[in-house]
Amino acid sequence: MWSSDRNGLRAGSARAAVLGVLATAVAACGFHLAGGAPLPSALARPFLSFADPYSDFSRSFEQQLKTAGATPQRRAVDASATIEISRDSVEQRVLSVSPSNIPTEYLLVYTVTYSVRGAHGELLAPQTISLSQDYSFSEQDALAKEHEAETLRSHLARELAAIATRRLAGLK
Repeated sequence: MWSSDRNGLRAGSARAAVLGVLATAVAACGFHLAGGAPLPSALARPFLSFADPYSDFSRSFEQQLKTAGATPQRRAVDASATIEISRDSVEQRVLSVSPSNIPTEYLLVYTVTYSVRGAHGELLAPQTISLSQDYSFSEQDALAKEHEAETLRSHLARELAAIATRRLAGLK
Protein backbone atom coordinates (compact mmCIF):
# COMPACT_ATOMS: atom_id res chain seq x y z
CA MET A 1 0.00 0.00 0.00
CA TRP A 2 2.85 2.34 0.74
CA SER A 3 4.12 2.25 -2.86
CA SER A 4 0.70 3.16 -4.34
CA ASP A 5 0.48 6.16 -1.99
CA ARG A 6 3.95 7.19 -3.10
CA ASN A 7 2.97 6.86 -6.78
CA GLY A 8 -0.09 9.00 -6.10
CA LEU A 9 2.13 11.65 -4.51
CA ARG A 10 4.46 11.61 -7.52
CA ALA A 11 1.52 11.99 -9.94
CA GLY A 12 0.11 14.85 -7.84
CA SER A 13 3.51 16.55 -7.71
CA ALA A 14 3.89 16.21 -11.48
CA ARG A 15 0.44 17.73 -12.04
CA ALA A 16 1.27 20.62 -9.71
CA ALA A 17 4.55 21.22 -11.54
CA VAL A 18 2.81 21.24 -14.93
CA LEU A 19 0.14 23.64 -13.66
CA GLY A 20 2.85 25.89 -12.22
CA VAL A 21 4.69 26.00 -15.55
CA LEU A 22 1.43 26.76 -17.42
CA ALA A 23 0.51 29.54 -14.97
CA THR A 24 3.95 31.10 -15.37
CA ALA A 25 3.74 30.90 -19.17
CA VAL A 26 0.29 32.52 -19.22
CA ALA A 27 1.39 35.32 -16.89
CA ALA A 28 4.58 35.91 -18.88
CA CYS A 29 2.72 36.40 -22.17
CA GLY A 30 0.72 39.31 -20.71
CA PHE A 31 -2.63 37.49 -20.51
CA HIS A 32 -5.27 39.11 -18.31
CA LEU A 33 -8.77 37.93 -17.52
CA ALA A 34 -11.52 39.90 -19.24
CA GLY A 35 -11.77 43.28 -17.57
CA GLY A 36 -8.55 42.56 -15.73
CA ALA A 37 -6.16 44.70 -17.77
CA PRO A 38 -5.01 47.61 -15.63
CA LEU A 39 -5.71 51.15 -16.76
CA PRO A 40 -2.79 53.50 -17.36
CA SER A 41 -1.95 55.85 -14.49
CA ALA A 42 -3.34 58.82 -16.45
CA LEU A 43 -6.79 57.25 -16.04
CA ALA A 44 -6.51 56.42 -12.34
CA ARG A 45 -8.81 59.33 -11.37
CA PRO A 46 -10.95 60.18 -14.41
CA PHE A 47 -13.74 62.71 -14.64
CA LEU A 48 -16.60 61.23 -16.66
CA SER A 49 -18.49 63.67 -18.84
CA PHE A 50 -21.58 61.84 -20.10
CA ALA A 51 -24.13 62.94 -22.70
CA ASP A 52 -26.65 61.02 -20.52
CA PRO A 53 -25.34 59.99 -17.08
CA TYR A 54 -28.31 57.64 -16.53
CA SER A 55 -28.07 55.58 -19.72
CA ASP A 56 -27.33 51.87 -19.69
CA PHE A 57 -23.89 52.55 -21.18
CA SER A 58 -22.99 55.27 -18.65
CA ARG A 59 -23.76 53.07 -15.67
CA SER A 60 -21.97 50.03 -17.16
CA PHE A 61 -18.94 52.07 -18.23
CA GLU A 62 -18.50 53.69 -14.82
CA GLN A 63 -18.77 50.28 -13.13
CA GLN A 64 -16.23 48.72 -15.51
CA LEU A 65 -13.79 51.58 -14.91
CA LYS A 66 -14.11 51.04 -11.15
CA THR A 67 -13.52 47.31 -11.63
CA ALA A 68 -10.38 48.14 -13.64
CA GLY A 69 -9.07 50.21 -10.71
CA ALA A 70 -10.17 53.75 -11.58
CA THR A 71 -11.69 56.12 -9.05
CA PRO A 72 -14.09 58.42 -10.93
CA GLN A 73 -14.00 62.02 -9.71
CA ARG A 74 -17.00 64.28 -9.20
CA ARG A 75 -15.16 67.40 -10.36
CA ALA A 76 -12.97 67.80 -13.44
CA VAL A 77 -10.34 69.79 -11.50
CA ASP A 78 -9.67 66.79 -9.22
CA ALA A 79 -9.26 64.38 -12.15
CA SER A 80 -6.15 63.01 -13.83
CA ALA A 81 -8.02 62.93 -17.17
CA THR A 82 -11.46 63.60 -18.63
CA ILE A 83 -13.33 60.90 -20.50
CA GLU A 84 -16.02 62.57 -22.57
CA ILE A 85 -18.91 60.51 -23.89
CA SER A 86 -20.27 62.81 -26.59
CA ARG A 87 -22.73 60.34 -28.09
CA ASP A 88 -24.74 57.63 -26.40
CA SER A 89 -27.66 56.59 -28.56
CA VAL A 90 -29.89 53.64 -29.28
CA GLU A 91 -31.66 53.39 -32.59
CA GLN A 92 -34.38 50.91 -33.47
CA ARG A 93 -34.86 50.14 -37.17
CA VAL A 94 -37.53 48.03 -38.83
CA LEU A 95 -35.96 45.09 -40.67
CA SER A 96 -39.05 43.34 -41.98
CA VAL A 97 -42.82 43.74 -42.06
CA SER A 98 -45.75 41.36 -42.41
CA PRO A 99 -48.00 41.30 -45.49
CA SER A 100 -50.31 43.67 -43.59
CA ASN A 101 -47.40 46.12 -43.15
CA ILE A 102 -46.86 45.43 -39.43
CA PRO A 103 -43.22 45.27 -38.25
CA THR A 104 -42.11 41.71 -37.50
CA GLU A 105 -38.39 42.21 -37.00
CA TYR A 106 -36.32 45.07 -35.61
CA LEU A 107 -32.63 45.94 -35.40
CA LEU A 108 -31.29 47.67 -32.28
CA VAL A 109 -28.16 49.73 -32.91
CA TYR A 110 -26.30 51.11 -29.87
CA THR A 111 -23.65 53.72 -30.71
CA VAL A 112 -21.18 55.47 -28.41
CA THR A 113 -18.56 58.12 -29.17
CA TYR A 114 -15.91 58.93 -26.57
CA SER A 115 -12.60 60.74 -26.26
CA VAL A 116 -9.98 61.24 -23.54
CA ARG A 117 -8.16 64.43 -22.58
CA GLY A 118 -5.29 64.40 -20.13
CA ALA A 119 -3.50 67.21 -18.33
CA HIS A 120 -1.24 67.78 -21.35
CA GLY A 121 -3.74 67.41 -24.19
CA GLU A 122 -5.65 64.76 -26.08
CA LEU A 123 -4.85 61.17 -25.08
CA LEU A 124 -7.41 59.58 -27.38
CA ALA A 125 -9.14 61.18 -30.34
CA PRO A 126 -12.90 60.65 -30.59
CA GLN A 127 -13.69 56.98 -31.11
CA THR A 128 -17.08 55.71 -32.25
CA ILE A 129 -18.10 52.15 -31.49
CA SER A 130 -21.38 50.56 -32.39
CA LEU A 131 -23.04 47.20 -31.81
CA SER A 132 -26.31 45.89 -33.18
CA GLN A 133 -28.70 43.02 -32.56
CA ASP A 134 -31.89 42.04 -34.33
CA TYR A 135 -35.00 40.59 -32.71
CA SER A 136 -38.41 39.46 -33.87
CA PHE A 137 -41.64 41.19 -32.90
CA SER A 138 -45.16 39.90 -32.48
CA GLU A 139 -48.21 41.98 -31.54
CA GLN A 140 -49.55 39.05 -29.50
CA ASP A 141 -46.38 39.07 -27.36
CA ALA A 142 -45.84 42.84 -27.34
CA LEU A 143 -45.05 43.11 -23.61
CA ALA A 144 -42.55 40.23 -23.70
CA LYS A 145 -40.94 41.62 -26.86
CA GLU A 146 -40.58 45.07 -25.25
CA HIS A 147 -38.82 43.38 -22.33
CA GLU A 148 -36.60 41.51 -24.79
CA ALA A 149 -35.65 44.82 -26.45
CA GLU A 150 -34.75 46.34 -23.05
CA THR A 151 -32.64 43.29 -22.19
CA LEU A 152 -30.84 43.49 -25.55
CA ARG A 153 -30.20 47.22 -25.09
CA SER A 154 -28.71 46.58 -21.66
CA HIS A 155 -26.54 43.76 -23.02
CA LEU A 156 -25.27 45.91 -25.90
CA ALA A 157 -24.43 48.71 -23.42
CA ARG A 158 -22.38 46.31 -21.25
CA GLU A 159 -20.52 45.02 -24.32
CA LEU A 160 -19.77 48.57 -25.52
CA ALA A 161 -18.54 49.52 -22.05
CA ALA A 162 -16.23 46.49 -22.03
CA ILE A 163 -14.84 47.39 -25.47
CA ALA A 164 -14.25 51.02 -24.45
CA THR A 165 -12.56 49.96 -21.19
CA ARG A 166 -10.24 47.55 -23.03
CA ARG A 167 -9.29 50.29 -25.48
CA LEU A 168 -8.56 52.66 -22.60
CA ALA A 169 -6.40 50.01 -20.93
CA GLY A 170 -4.31 49.96 -24.12
CA LEU A 171 -3.42 53.67 -23.82
CA LYS A 172 0.12 54.49 -22.78
